Amino acid sequence: MKVGFWVACVGAASVVLMGAAGSARAADEWYVLGEKTLKSSDPSTEIKSKGDRWEHDIKRMKISVQGADVEITKVVLHWDGRPDDTVSNVGVLKSGGETAPKDAPGLKARLSSVVVQYKILGGAATATLKLWGFD
Repeated sequence: MKVGFWVACVGAASVVLMGAAGSARAADEWYVLGEKTLKSSDPSTEIKSKGDRWEHDIKRMKISVQGADVEITKVVLHWDGRPDDTVSNVGVLKSGGETAPKDAPGLKARLSSVVVQYKILGGAATATLKLWGFD
């Protein structure tokens, strides 16, 4: 009788742990933190993270562009409660391309906004820039 009880307890514990691990894996995905239409007449733009406090808390971030090739010269990441992080000479992102992911400071951090200095290439008037977060 005692052996059956312990087998049942171990079985129940393994089901609970498997459920917790499955839900943790489901949360690890890329999602859009913010989006902005870039104009060829503007040299820079600021994208504020949308959503509540928990949606700002990310492990990594990246930027993607669509609609035109964009040369990104400087990106300033404004972290909540942490020093700003500046990335220079990112380079040219082709339409449909994205930057390499950048880790958040520490294990996780809240990204409040990003300032991007850019130039749209190829004579296009606009392009769409998306800010992605990974959690």
